[in-house]
Amino acid sequence: MRSDRPPPLARTDVPDSDVVLSSRVRLARNLTGEPFAHRCDPDRSRSITAMLRGALLQGDLDENLSWIDLETASGHDKQLLVERHLISRHLAESTTPRGVAVADDETMSVMVNEEDHIRMSAIAAGLQPERCLRRLIRLDGELETRLNWAVHERWGYLCACPTNVGTGIRFSAMVHLPALRMTGEFAKVRQAAKDLHLAVRGYYGEGSETAGNFFQISNQRTLGVSEEELLDQFQRVLIPGVVRYERAARDVLMDRERLAVEDRVHRDLAQLRAARLLKADEAMRRLSSVRLGICLGLIDEIPLDTINALFLHTQSAHLRDRVGGTLSPADARAVRAELVRQMLSL
Repeated sequence: MRSDRPPPLARTDVPDSDVVLSSRVRLARNLTGEPFAHRCDPDRSRSITAMLRGALLQGDLDENLSWIDLETASGHDKQLLVERHLISRHLAESTTPRGVAVADDETMSVMVNEEDHIRMSAIAAGLQPERCLRRLIRLDGELETRLNWAVHERWGYLCACPTNVGTGIRFSAMVHLPALRMTGEFAKVRQAAKDLHLAVRGYYGEGSETAGNFFQISNQRTLGVSEEELLDQFQRVLIPGVVRYERAARDVLMDRERLAVEDRVHRDLAQLRAARLLKADEAMRRLSSVRLGICLGLIDEIPLDTINALFLHTQSAHLRDRVGGTLSPADARAVRAELVRQMLSL
């Protein structure tokens, strides 16, 4: 893994990038005649991993994929993959034979032996789930010519978790909702999401904490509806609704509390430019405030894509790569502060 690669999600010339950092689509598939991943013994898991690795690395796929063996990968490399949203924490922490195939541009990955035998995932900056879905449908079709997926004529694709049975598809968007948190309206959005069968999770997905006012919102319904119907609802109704709520909350803040917002944004920017020690959670919190200030037009000297990149490069594994070795917690705070000062310098 190259931690110095510019993050593909730093782009801001894409739809709704002020609120939606990224879109992701995931397809879950399992092999017919094989036990689900959590029911496999190590030998069977290793055999399935080898089979799927061979199918993914055949040269006639449209995607150029590179294989990473997670059974032998270092903890540092696995953490890099988690921070770059290429594998889940669950896969990184598993002890079974497993791996991941990653596209050259790091906007697609295929996890092997996570919860399902295969989980294909494509990601794009801003609100572009249709672009992700087209890539996955193409890859799924190519793999289906050489692998036999477990499919039921009534229930659709069979998955380890019943909530994924049917299409096996999951749409998600990483959204930045600082104004909804500041106005106290976020609880209403969470309740509305629940009523619409949407899951609201933290920065790294299921089981993770909220960081920098970022949330992953995804569909929970996969049975009895087509991929196209799910896409249309997600892209045209659900996420645009969240975007409107956040923008309305930003308008309220600017109308009623503009001076307080300006004070908070510029104080946080000043703190980031002056800090010599910076913890990860403080960096995310203050960068979130600066990102809001840029989107509101209160800061014009810092590109939004610089802030987006900092959310990634201030994570622990990326900092270790920056110095080329291990870091104590105190040293990590110093390196993080130095990086932030450098990228936000006047």
